[in-house]
Amino acid sequence: MRIIFMGTPDFSVPVLEALIEAGHQVIAVVTQPDKPKGRGKAVLMTPVKEKALEYGLSIYQPVKVRTPEFVDTLRQLKPDAMVVVAFGQILTKEVLKIPPKGCINIHASLLPRYRGAAPIQWAIIDGERETGVTTMMMDAGIDTGDMLEKTVVPIEEDETGDSLHDKLSRAGARLIVSTLKKIEEGTVVAAPQPEEGACYARMLKKDMGDIDWTMEAEAIERLIRGLNSWPGTYTAWNGKTLKIWKAKVVDREYEGVCGEVVYRSKDTVFVKTGKGCLSLLEMQPEGKKRMAADAFLRGYPLKEHTVFVRAGK
Repeated sequence: MRIIFMGTPDFSVPVLEALIEAGHQVIAVVTQPDKPKGRGKAVLMTPVKEKALEYGLSIYQPVKVRTPEFVDTLRQLKPDAMVVVAFGQILTKEVLKIPPKGCINIHASLLPRYRGAAPIQWAIIDGERETGVTTMMMDAGIDTGDMLEKTVVPIEEDETGDSLHDKLSRAGARLIVSTLKKIEEGTVVAAPQPEEGACYARMLKKDMGDIDWTMEAEAIERLIRGLNSWPGTYTAWNGKTLKIWKAKVVDREYEGVCGEVVYRSKDTVFVKTGKGCLSLLEMQPEGKKRMAADAFLRGYPLKEHTVFVRAGK
């Protein structure tokens, strides 16, 4: 099929590769404009643009895809279908009507659960045992279109936001090839999304990582994994920020206040929470590298009865 591909971050790249390997004609790639990044404010290409350049594809980077001029450009390309994955702009009804075979979106959840911006991370934070990818026919709503196909991906006990991101990206690449084949054959079955079970995965914000030690140990541990690597979780210690990269639940109660270091050895530190304790396994002091607990405890005088507090308070 003649396909216009719309995507921007790393998550989208395997899908573009899969479309080309499956023999589809990617007539254009639409991605977000390049942006300055880092201290030097060097202008960086999006991951999708970098991959599209490798393939020698035509690239468009509209500031707003809904402008009449760009909508007309899309029309003139005469696509059979559009494939959209983590593009970063909302498509208008005018755009959605352009391809005769529709605009197909790849969403990183088992819809109708986790519609919205951060389905990968919220599935971990909420303690789900499995998630997956859904292909759907886009409509004017936010992730509300008719479902085409799904694939289930288990969430492992040590799963992080980053590791699940990569699994779902690869799963989405495989699924879109299957979905497009069924669309071409006329065998795809579209199913409306039920409202029962629907929930919204709101956008991540940096202050979400500020650990509230009154939460249960299991909930904090899931938060640490879900927000790894961005925005990450952290706490305040000696007036500075201490990032927490990895922890394990200790099903044991100690006397003390929430956030208190209730046990410390040469290679282990337990912190009391609202229920149970957390054994901190990997930490990163402000301005330093990430390190295992034993390395941290060799270099920093963290004593029992020290109390971690929220950085924002």
